[in-house]
Amino acid sequence: MKKYIPNSITSLNLFSGCIGVVMALQGNYLMAFYCVLASGIFDFFDGMSARALHVKSLIGKELDSLADVISFGFLPGTIMFMLLKDTTESDYLPYLGYVMTVFSALRLAKFNIDTRQTTDFIGVNTPMNTFFIISLPFIIHDYPALKNMYLLLGIVAVCSFLLVSEIKLFSMKLNSLAWSANKYKYLFLLISLVLILTLKFLALPIVLVLYIVFSFLHFAAEKSYASTKEVE
Repeated sequence: MKKYIPNSITSLNLFSGCIGVVMALQGNYLMAFYCVLASGIFDFFDGMSARALHVKSLIGKELDSLADVISFGFLPGTIMFMLLKDTTESDYLPYLGYVMTVFSALRLAKFNIDTRQTTDFIGVNTPMNTFFIISLPFIIHDYPALKNMYLLLGIVAVCSFLLVSEIKLFSMKLNSLAWSANKYKYLFLLISLVLILTLKFLALPIVLVLYIVFSFLHFAAEKSYASTKEVE
């Protein structure tokens, strides 16, 4: 039975993502957020359970990507579609929100075949991008001046680029708990937690920027340490 546990968790990720899409189309962004949160939790635990139970499989890997295309590709694209729909009278322009879905799928396909991404990421991962996107309806509600078609299209373009970029970003897989090896990961988690508790949804765009900055610092420190060891 244990071999079915990870795939069952992945299926819950997919199921939650499907409900999230419906909630977004109904304009119920709070429920869509809860669905994204649930999908993120399921996405984290399916891989963890597969490793813990030693039941990793090819079908599990493929199912994980298919689930992520919905939960972290189609869902954020739908949110952008709905936000753009509120900023223009055009019947066609809002569909540009789904450009992000296309790039999310490309990012997931790259991840599956890119051997450089076994421990870390190349390009922003789709869950991180989705948590940023799901914050936008709430931020726009509090700051109506940001309800701007050109700003939203700019976000679609920037996020699409980041998804398939060559920017190296750390994952939260830890080979050890040592502070020296993970200090920037720990600092990122701590600062992000404080920001989310104080700023709530407004914190999520800042968290995305911090993720990129702390990843740069993390890999720069790793490179410096490696160079020092070579000299020794």
